[in-house]
Amino acid sequence: MGHQVIIFDFSLIRGLWETRVKKNKERQRKEKERLEKSSLEKIKQEWNYILECRKKGIPQSKYLKNGFVDTDEKVLDTYGKTPQLQKKRALSDEANKERSKFIFQLSGQQWTEFPESLKDQTFLKEWHVSNTLIQTIPDYIALFQELRVLELSKNQINHLPVEIGCLKNLKVLNVSFNNLKSVPPELGDCENLEKLDLSGNMEIRELPFELSNLKQVTVVDVSANKFPSIPICVLRMSNLQWLDISSNNLRDLPEDIDRLDQLQTLLLQKNKLTYLPRALVNMPKLSLLVVSGDDLVEIPTAICESTTGLKFISLKDSPVETIVCEDTEEIIESEREREQFEKEFMKAYIEDLRERGMC
Repeated sequence: MGHQVIIFDFSLIRGLWETRVKKNKERQRKEKERLEKSSLEKIKQEWNYILECRKKGIPQSKYLKNGFVDTDEKVLDTYGKTPQLQKKRALSDEANKERSKFIFQLSGQQWTEFPESLKDQTFLKEWHVSNTLIQTIPDYIALFQELRVLELSKNQINHLPVEIGCLKNLKVLNVSFNNLKSVPPELGDCENLEKLDLSGNMEIRELPFELSNLKQVTVVDVSANKFPSIPICVLRMSNLQWLDISSNNLRDLPEDIDRLDQLQTLLLQKNKLTYLPRALVNMPKLSLLVVSGDDLVEIPTAICESTTGLKFISLKDSPVETIVCEDTEEIIESEREREQFEKEFMKAYIEDLRERGMC
């Protein structure tokens, strides 16, 4: 007896599939229209507009009227066209042209590795590489002794080479929104580092103790990872002024957090904190503290009644529906995009507070 063969009418299947696709597209179109009309979409558009204005250096008075964002104004198109500003911009362009000789820039998903010619340009002072498919940083980075800025955000980098410790003049390291799971101890040898951004890697759980040597660091951003506590090395960064450890797995804060006596901004939102230690009151320069969540059951009265000028902000988490799909990578990417948007939103919010002299 032979095998039973089932034969489908392909044209019928294709017709059913096309009908399903059309219905799905129609649902997506209606959802898009609904979002465009919703207040949430309007808020998002306003914040994006504010971010664009700030990137171009447009003062707040140009796009705000009576405290409301006026997105109908053609500020983005007209600002900077006066003779004085055009002359100033021309001088700035000339200076940027000279500076660009020492800057390496790379972007685009056609790039899966650094170009071979880069190896011979050891005079460079800055690398700006983003939105590529590059996974590894070449070992020859040790040759770039003049390097001051290493901006490598939004790539696919999965580890930092130990040679990064050879960059004694490095001041800025940004490897945010990559695929890092750890950081090499050798990074602690970058003794002149001032800004460290490891945000959005989603999987980093700890930092090596050797990073305690980074005494010049003023800004640390490790948000959107999996830290269960503030790393010991961070508590030993004596010059730290800005710490963003939001969107992690913190359940408590160290009782000796007040050893960070230069800290001005502490972002803790989207963690699992149940209480805040009284030690926060003993931080003389802390001017902005942001927390969130329904887990907080204990907040020292002294924090809310602080006379040191501390701005205490408690945010309520707004759950975002997780899109269920078969591809886990799509979920991760959507989380990354949400974290990026929330970071931009928070940054703009804090800048707005400072412009108004509120922190």
